[in-house]
Amino acid sequence: MNKILVIGGSKGIGKAIINALIDENSIINLSRTAPLLSHTNLTHVPCDILTDNLPDFNEIDTLIYCPGSINLKPISRLNLNDFRQDFEINVIGAVKAIQHYLPSLKKGNKPSILLFSTVAAKLGMPFHTSVAAAKSAVEGLTKSLGAELAPLIRVNAIAPTVTDTDLASKLLRNERMIENIKERHPLKKYLAPKEVADLASFLISEKASSISGQIFELDCGIVSFKL
Repeated sequence: MNKILVIGGSKGIGKAIINALIDENSIINLSRTAPLLSHTNLTHVPCDILTDNLPDFNEIDTLIYCPGSINLKPISRLNLNDFRQDFEINVIGAVKAIQHYLPSLKKGNKPSILLFSTVAAKLGMPFHTSVAAAKSAVEGLTKSLGAELAPLIRVNAIAPTVTDTDLASKLLRNERMIENIKERHPLKKYLAPKEVADLASFLISEKASSISGQIFELDCGIVSFKL
């Protein structure tokens, strides 16, 4: 049974990942609020990744960093603090966790790290400047860290398109917006959290043992196709 540390697993994609992995793994969740899930394989530790001291664990097989932001505004309405906040939660929080838990990961069984980007890092989209800048840094971190930690620790990232979570609720708040989002994607759909969790489950598994430093566009075709 692998020991998986999930940071930000109380909601959205993080919660879906815990649900996908909980039966066959020992999972520690670090977040400010506990996930609405009770399981003998789940331990919740209350923690704010940006402000709290991180708890120590002797050995970790996988670190999954889920916190993110969707701060969509025109550049004229974004201030420097908006950019700082998005960079803090998406990049600095991940770096803090990785630095703290790197010794534990080095003791793990075929260890890996999984981060999260966005399709907006590849596809220019209006009003995404702050989150795209932060997530582009996550992609650079993934590639550089994957090279630095090879061959011991694999590092990959998933870049999802719009996913049906609380974080994206403003983009999916009525039927017209939902249909517009679907129509923009060549596959005429957007993502369910479970779809992201399924890819996450694969990337941290032994089936992906030859994959590191990669950014996986889970995009319903929006980055890859022009139809």
